[in-house]
Amino acid sequence: MDQGWADEGFGAVADTFAENFKLFPELGAAVTVYAGGRKVVELWDGNAAPGRAWAADTVVPVFSCAKGLVSIVVHLLAQSGRLDLDAPIGTYWPSFVAEGKDAITCRMVLGHRAGIPVLDRTLSFDEIAAWTPVVEAIEEQKPLWEPGTTYEYHGHVFGFVLGEVVRRITGQLPGEYFRSVIGDPFGLRAWIGFPAAELGTLARLEEAEGRPPMPGPEHLLTRIVTMNGALVFPGLDVPHGWNDPALLAMELPGAGAVGSATGLAGLYAAAITGIDGSDRLLSADTVSDAVREVSSGQGFLGFDAGARWGSGFLLDSPAFRPMLGPRSFGNDGAGGQFCFGDDEYGIGFAYTANRMVGHGDARATRLIAALRNCLE
Repeated sequence: MDQGWADEGFGAVADTFAENFKLFPELGAAVTVYAGGRKVVELWDGNAAPGRAWAADTVVPVFSCAKGLVSIVVHLLAQSGRLDLDAPIGTYWPSFVAEGKDAITCRMVLGHRAGIPVLDRTLSFDEIAAWTPVVEAIEEQKPLWEPGTTYEYHGHVFGFVLGEVVRRITGQLPGEYFRSVIGDPFGLRAWIGFPAAELGTLARLEEAEGRPPMPGPEHLLTRIVTMNGALVFPGLDVPHGWNDPALLAMELPGAGAVGSATGLAGLYAAAITGIDGSDRLLSADTVSDAVREVSSGQGFLGFDAGARWGSGFLLDSPAFRPMLGPRSFGNDGAGGQFCFGDDEYGIGFAYTANRMVGHGDARATRLIAALRNCLE
């Protein structure tokens, strides 16, 4: 039975959340909605792990929802004048420009257009955890296409390139900087680099039957998602699977976030309205910049999944990830998790789950449709 609450006027979200447990192989899940900076829905149900029920403070690996944490930090730095998204990355990181990368900007990375979705060098798990070997591999990487001319999902490289720019500007790795300027001040349960002290609140991911397999290890998509095989996917168990505390503890800013639905919804609410009377983190002009379409249609791999990308965020994509409208921006996770904000409606939304049904499955989409009906 659902735990938590939903304000009057948002009952359809609660009804849909309960229905999801009947329609899908849900294990444990949560949904939180902020409206106008105030929490109006906070629901959870099911099991976080064998013998442990989901609780209000339960967190779960949320994969590429991490891109939203990094992108909000990057836009904050741009908003304050510390970073120009359209300047060459070499302005901040001089050795980045080798091998024909002199014209690549943060905007190109944010829109998956930089031409470096995967690295030629195969790094070990420990090298990825050490950060610097990845930075060096990026420096020696030659783009797969002329930067800016097409796009393809930049997976983990997205987080390492933007994260190194954040580190060069602030002196902190991106997860550490996120906690210092957003996570800790707002008390958000969301991390890149999961703390050992929180392990008791971590949900255990489980695969649903029938989940589509990845293509073979030489396929570009598989290389992007696994960093050439150093990270297993969708493998979940130790060593180096997505239930492994050692993996979750590292700074893996393209896909390594851990958070609760309330923490992630609170992040987007803080960004677009503020929370409980605080000022909003991102101005209307900054959001306008973020939601301007940068990439859509057929990408480098030759297919169009229906996604539309702004600067660092998925945009309202009716055929891929429908949200609320042209001011909606967010990111999803490989387990079906999804979070977004919309400053026209004043909404911060997040859904988290530990049953990995499949990328782009209908659970979050149904909740957003119910939310849309409530707002209308």
